[in-house]
Amino acid sequence: MNEAPLTPLFVLRPGIRLVLASASPRRRQFMDEWGLPYTVVRPAGVEPRPKNGEPPADYALRAAAAKARAVAGRPDADSAGLILAADTVVALGHDILGKPADPADALRMLRRLSGREHQVITGVCCLFPDGTASGFADTSAVRFHAWPDDVLAAYVRSGEPADKAGAYAIQGQGAFLVAGVHGSWSTVVGLPVSRLADLLLSGGWMRPVR
Repeated sequence: MNEAPLTPLFVLRPGIRLVLASASPRRRQFMDEWGLPYTVVRPAGVEPRPKNGEPPADYALRAAAAKARAVAGRPDADSAGLILAADTVVALGHDILGKPADPADALRMLRRLSGREHQVITGVCCLFPDGTASGFADTSAVRFHAWPDDVLAAYVRSGEPADKAGAYAIQGQGAFLVAGVHGSWSTVVGLPVSRLADLLLSGGWMRPVR
């Protein structure tokens, strides 16, 4: 059974085009659900490494800004484009857990998270056609159930953790790992849609469909 097409919620300011500096399917889905047309430009190879002692929120925002600037600096960049970039990190205390190097590394990460609370931070950067920029970092607390090794190993074998920060995806098979979320679920997925909508609406870059 085919789903009915979504009714658009928002429209961009006339003359503005949205450039999504991300390859994330879930971020694209959020824009589809809003009804906004966009062009995807993947900022390959520009994600910086965390600095020694850098707070996770500062790093997430810096990484998002680096992605946005990389797209803006391309020769084919659209001068009428509103560039939206985001970066999501998983932090256990002051330790930033990136994408696992291999299955053994993924299992080590999941063992560290099991039965504990950690933070998921998504940094967002918007570069506007008038030359201004705005950004923020939003944090949600995520609590894992305490899972035995055989359960965690089965999840690792699914292959899903391979390219995920913190070695799990709350929007995928890894949903069962999570016992609770305090904060925005969409932040954990990869885009704080409530704060982003407020930013774009209050700045007049988009408006509700009338």
